[in-house]
Formats: sequence, structure tokens, C-alpha cells
Amino acid sequence: MTRESRGGEGIGSGAGGAGRAVGWSVVEAAVPELARWVRERFGAYRHHVLATVRKDGAPRLTGLEADFRHGELWLGMMTGSRKVADLRRDPRFSLQANPGPGTDLAGGDVRVSGRAVEVADPGQVARYAAAVRPPEPFHLFRAELTEVVRTSTEPPYVVVETWVPGRAPRTIRRTSNDPARRGE
Repeated sequence: MTRESRGGEGIGSGAGGAGRAVGWSVVEAAVPELARWVRERFGAYRHHVLATVRKDGAPRLTGLEADFRHGELWLGMMTGSRKVADLRRDPRFSLQANPGPGTDLAGGDVRVSGRAVEVADPGQVARYAAAVRPPEPFHLFRAELTEVVRTSTEPPYVVVETWVPGRAPRTIRRTSNDPARRGE
């Protein structure tokens, strides 16, 4: 049986309504436990999978290093990479944390989605470069998030926790015997 719960309304600092994109610090303030899981999962491995939209509208999956720093989620990329061209043309993305070895979902499986904003301010780029020391030259994007998702297991359930700015957090518990969900 599917079980669903929603947290209280009026979460966070009031930044953004449903569908708006917010910085990482807003996620941490609005849903601190979910944010902690997301940071831990991304922190467990260096390389993750970025989905962008190609020029022809098809999805593109590429590897990426993501970094949480100064209250933001940063995406650094090599100069001339196709993902840079994709994000400049269409800033929508999803970033899936590396699940690591095995298939047990230890700690859960997480992804974030939103829009990537290229950082053009030389001071911000220099501050990031001084702290991270990426290969230069590089492009830097700040993630503005529209969705945060964690999938984990709680036998006999698969548990899906989601948060969208301006909405209450949502948790769905499902088993293989549940009827298929439609309209989501």
C-alpha cells in the first residue's frame, strides 16, 4: 500500500513559491534533515552524473564534480565542454549523486534538479578557484534548485522524499504490490 505524508506548510524563509528556484542555503533552512542526507551522499564520492538538454532536445548525461561551499551548490566545468554549451542554451539540469559500489542504496540515492546560473563575476570565480583549485581555465555555475529528492529503503518500502520550494516536504512509501501511480 502506498503511504504518503506531507510536512507542515509555511516552511523555510518564504523564499520562492512553488516552481521557483532557490539556492542551497534555502534548502538547508527549509528541510535540514533532507539537506543533510543530500550533502552526505554527494560528499561520499567525487564524481556524479549531470543531465542537461542537448541542442536537439535529447538528454545528455555527463560526469561532473559538485561542490557545496558558501551556502551554494557549485558546478565546475572544463572550458569548451558540451555541458557548458547545453547549460548556456537551456539552464535546466538534474544532478544524480554517485551511488557508489553495490546496489543496497545504503544512505539513500539522491538527486537535485534546477537551473544552472553561470558565474561571470571574476571575484566569485577567483574565490572559488582559491578554495577548490580546479584545473584552469574553467566555467563555474551556481545551482538554483527546483527539486530535491532522496530515495531509500525501509523494508518493505521504497521511500521517496521530495521537496520543492514553496511546498511542504513530501514522503511516499511504496512496495512492488502497490498500484501504479498516474499523473506525476
